[in-house]
Amino acid sequence: MILPRYHISPSRIPDAGQGVFLDQTVEQGSILIAPDAIPQTWTFNEVMAMPNAQELLPATVRWFEDRYTISEDWPDECFVNHSFTPTGLWHLGFIFATNRLEAGTEITVDYRHLLAPGQEEDFHDAESGKPIVGFTWKESLKASSQALMRLLD
Repeated sequence: MILPRYHISPSRIPDAGQGVFLDQTVEQGSILIAPDAIPQTWTFNEVMAMPNAQELLPATVRWFEDRYTISEDWPDECFVNHSFTPTGLWHLGFIFATNRLEAGTEITVDYRHLLAPGQEEDFHDAESGKPIVGFTWKESLKASSQALMRLLD
């Protein structure tokens, strides 16, 4: 569920497709996106054992430890794009504003928090050209927890 007013428009990130853009200013640390309906989770091994696993991977998101959801219906949250310098901090399914974000800002997150450990995205970071490779759960939780604490200071 996206909390501030927003709209979906073509992303400013090359080749990213659509993006989520704020229609209002939000303050640093504000919750931009909160989890709502999570009917089921799977382990990554369960996802990979599905007959259409390769088709499902773009719609698969890690929430915690080795538990993933699959959103084949592509809710608006699925249009949040990747950046190594994101405007949103992913932490346990919530996305927090990394700083004061003006209306018109595109919401982005670091996909390394969403991917399975060692899983490489099928595209590279648009700004740096570097591969996007999933953090371990411990790396993700530690990095996002520390970043969230800095946001709230």
